[in-house]
Amino acid sequence: MTTSPVADDASAEIPAFPQPRAAVCPFDPSPELRGLASWGPLTRVRSWNDSTPWVVTGHAEQKTLLSDPRLSADFSHPGFPSPVPHTGGERRSTDLSFVGMDDPEHARLRRMVSGAFTIKRVEAMRPVVQEMVDDFITRMLAGPNPADLGQALALPLPSLVISELLGVPYEDHEFFQTNSKVLVSAVATPEERAAAHTNLYGYLDQLVGEKLARPGDDLLSGLAQQITAGELTRRGAAAMGVLLLLGGHETTANMITMGTLLLLQHPEQLARVREADDPKVIVSAVEELLRYLSVVHLGRRRTALEDIEVAGRTIRTGEGVILLGELANRDPAVFPDPDRLDIGRDARHHQAFGVGTHHCLGQPLARMELQVVYPTLFRRVPTLRMAADLADIPFKYDAVIYGVYELPVTW
Repeated sequence: MTTSPVADDASAEIPAFPQPRAAVCPFDPSPELRGLASWGPLTRVRSWNDSTPWVVTGHAEQKTLLSDPRLSADFSHPGFPSPVPHTGGERRSTDLSFVGMDDPEHARLRRMVSGAFTIKRVEAMRPVVQEMVDDFITRMLAGPNPADLGQALALPLPSLVISELLGVPYEDHEFFQTNSKVLVSAVATPEERAAAHTNLYGYLDQLVGEKLARPGDDLLSGLAQQITAGELTRRGAAAMGVLLLLGGHETTANMITMGTLLLLQHPEQLARVREADDPKVIVSAVEELLRYLSVVHLGRRRTALEDIEVAGRTIRTGEGVILLGELANRDPAVFPDPDRLDIGRDARHHQAFGVGTHHCLGQPLARMELQVVYPTLFRRVPTLRMAADLADIPFKYDAVIYGVYELPVTW
């Protein structure tokens, strides 16, 4: 009988992580990872540094663990399962602000910016975002045909939205997009990532300084006020700016291209999006696309602060844990026939944005942008189609956030 690769003395059986997605099924999780789920909701993998963290594949187990304060998001812990090699010396969990912290400091800092991402505030932005989407599509239609949908719409839209929200000059978008790409690369060297972070941090620090001198009505100005009040350091404000700028455009940009590409492969589902009169249909479609695609594909990572019993296993103090949302979102116990795209299914329980205190702060904004983009694009460009074979599309197999490097389309 074959046994699950969980025993410490069974290192030869422990599979490497991550495993590449199959080129013939680029929208699906890696077949090897799907195989891990057959061992049960928890198993071990071997990481790039030869460590053997736990991988959690089950939906229920991920929901439980992501809400457990005994799992730490602080990546300065020795056992933290870093997705990529890092430079030597002390690793600061504050480099990406509260995302690398635990409560109560995580909650204190998060509250400083959470008001800007409430559903009410985000919905007030919807008409402006609609104008932005229409403008980008108009420019695309007036330009060369075929076009790269990524450069024409998917990347500039969330970049412009988060720039306006933060108070970052949009004319600097090439600078922050270039450095962001390095930070989310799984193959960049530690030195390249450190340089990119230094570039973005220095840029945001300069902007925070300008907001201290001349505050406006934007998020960075609000952080500047927290500095003046003694509630936040300037370094902390700049780090928070890096986090929000990076998170505010990378994931949404990839969801726009990936969602468009996926719908183009499923014309009957695309037609339902294009022809929908009920906004609830679009809401449901976006949730299903988020479930099906799960662009954050190297997992949410934690370290155990205490022994934790889950699913008949014991995660020991100091051990690393990787929670794979793309497998939770294909859990047949929660989503029947999970490999079938169905924009009419109830996919609200997906974990594309995480669970617990560290759930994605910007999820209302991302949802709203996607709800505007997909129906607008397909209604305004009803003949939209791919200008290349699926086999020729360059997928981001080498990135922390999954997507495509370009999406050639024609109409």
